Amino acid sequence: MSAWEDLVTTALLGTDRRPPATGGSGRAAPVAVLDEAAVATVRRRAGLRPARAAARPEPAPGDPRPALPAAAARRLAMLLSDRPGTGSGGRRGTSPDLMELLPQWLAAANARGFAAPPQTLPALLDAARGRTDLRPAALAFAGPRALWLARFNQDWRFALRAAPGGGASLPGAEDTDRIRQLWQEGLFAERVALLAALRARAPEAARELLAGTWATERAEDRLMFLDSLRAGLAAGDEPFLELALSDRSRNVRTTAAELLSTLPDSALAGRMAVRAAACVAVDRTGDGPVIAVEAPPECDAGMERDGVVARPPTGRGERSWWLGQLVEAAPLATWPVRLGGRTPGEIVALPVADGWQGELHAAWCRAAVRQGDAEWARALLGLPAAPEAGGPGAVSLAERAKLLGTLEGAERAGWVAGFIAAHGLSEAFQLLGVCAVPWPAPLGRSVVDALNIARDAGSYPWSFSGVMGLAERCLDPAEAGRLDALLAVPDEGEDASPGAGGYWAEAFQRLATTLRLRAVMLTELGPLAG
Repeated sequence: MSAWEDLVTTALLGTDRRPPATGGSGRAAPVAVLDEAAVATVRRRAGLRPARAAARPEPAPGDPRPALPAAAARRLAMLLSDRPGTGSGGRRGTSPDLMELLPQWLAAANARGFAAPPQTLPALLDAARGRTDLRPAALAFAGPRALWLARFNQDWRFALRAAPGGGASLPGAEDTDRIRQLWQEGLFAERVALLAALRARAPEAARELLAGTWATERAEDRLMFLDSLRAGLAAGDEPFLELALSDRSRNVRTTAAELLSTLPDSALAGRMAVRAAACVAVDRTGDGPVIAVEAPPECDAGMERDGVVARPPTGRGERSWWLGQLVEAAPLATWPVRLGGRTPGEIVALPVADGWQGELHAAWCRAAVRQGDAEWARALLGLPAAPEAGGPGAVSLAERAKLLGTLEGAERAGWVAGFIAAHGLSEAFQLLGVCAVPWPAPLGRSVVDALNIARDAGSYPWSFSGVMGLAERCLDPAEAGRLDALLAVPDEGEDASPGAGGYWAEAFQRLATTLRLRAVMLTELGPLAG
């Protein structure tokens, strides 16, 4: 820096008053100053001292998957160049939100087995960096070249962490030496990925691998490793999980107990059934049968070992807290035997004495979700026209949404369609979120009809912006034609909000345009392989 300042000073004063330090005088001095300034300028712009050339990186690996059709590649570039809109609660105009279509496009491209165009990899990685929900699909589509590229940009390192072994292929189930080496020497993320992959291919081998180092693992690591056993959980896992019930970590014990409770023939499930059955019985002393509940008087050591948390949350009574945990963990097959051979529907319909219905039914809801029991879920859901707290079993929309997850897709969509027909859209957002995409025709029609009713009521469309956003992503593109009749601006009634009709026309125009764009996107990608 001082040499550059000397040059500047010489140039300002003139070479007659201050000759250049590098020599030169008379007519040669100005040329010498300019030559020196030129060299200094190049040095300043280069910014690095000359050094030995680094080794060139290895070429990126190939991607054997077929290339995208040209039209689909152009569509991907368009989707990646879009930027999220400003806010979700105001006027959005008629243009589709392209960024919200990217997850569906990626899912469709992955289903067809296409490779990402190399020139799109930076934008794909940037999109996945900004939206964690995109990462699994984006990285699967980007393939091995994206992992190679991520090693050269700190902002994309998440891709290496998300990939098993930092992008390296995992050993096969038969390569026991490599498996054991990676399990003993790998980073935590690599070990989790290894255990999950091995569990999918060889469940018993994965469990034995974990059991071999279980005693030396950290508590937080044991919890993550134990959670990987959910995949392929079977009776053979019971001895290992029974040992985990004595773990020094309460979270590990609780997770082990939850896993064992999903095995209906496990010893823990049997113990919970005995405890829960002792608390619930049919009382026939009155005019009709009533379910009587006697909550456990204490939480003993055996209950705690089996996963019952002794201390309730703030505001919960101890005995009701213990009862809920016992009923949740007991096999649902316990109750028809215990309660007079009744079906789940008949059991749920029975009155419950002394104000215990909410607690008992909520525990049965959690048990039905945990055990994936569709018959109990139907009984607890009741008819879709029933009010939110009117049961017969589920007492909240959140519980209903979880129960719906145990039903097959068509039945789930039919129930939600009935709910919308009876209650409208104001309470349906959570329920719509658990329905398969694209929505079956009856559900799609019920949503469009309910939106039309809301428009006629004179409210603003952004009161239903969440449902409208779901419709843009989830309605079958074949429903676009049904929206044409809703695109005109309706006459506003006296009670309508000012300008609401115009805003609704814009919202329906955007929905119709988005559906047609989704149809075009699928056409560009081509049909699924048979």
